[in-house]
Amino acid sequence: MIKENTKTKELGIYMDHSKAKLIDLHSEKNTYTITSEFSAETKAEALTRSENLMHNKRQQMQEEYYEKIAKVILKYDDVLLFGLTKAKTELYNFLNEDLRFKDIKISVEPADKLTLNQQDAFVRTYFEK
Repeated sequence: MIKENTKTKELGIYMDHSKAKLIDLHSEKNTYTITSEFSAETKAEALTRSENLMHNKRQQMQEEYYEKIAKVILKYDDVLLFGLTKAKTELYNFLNEDLRFKDIKISVEPADKLTLNQQDAFVRTYFEK
């Protein structure tokens, strides 16, 4: 039996807690963004009610944000999470708790603030190794 597509599907994700830029160098539309719903306005509104509510709201919305990214990751074999903040590590830990991701290679790399072209180059260089 011959596999239809033996090429590894690779995805780079440059992210922080508010947005994730997904970079697929082998796709027509190679980048798109997923944004967290937890904005400054949401935080301010929740804080007016209580700090506890704000933390619960942030955690719930962060989980929804990571779940949106996770749905996309399921379509790939090799994923690179990179960026300035610890969001990449939080997402990595979130994915590690879910058995659906056990066969997907997921790597975490630190990165400085990068322009769009630098992000693409970072992903290209990583997957050429």
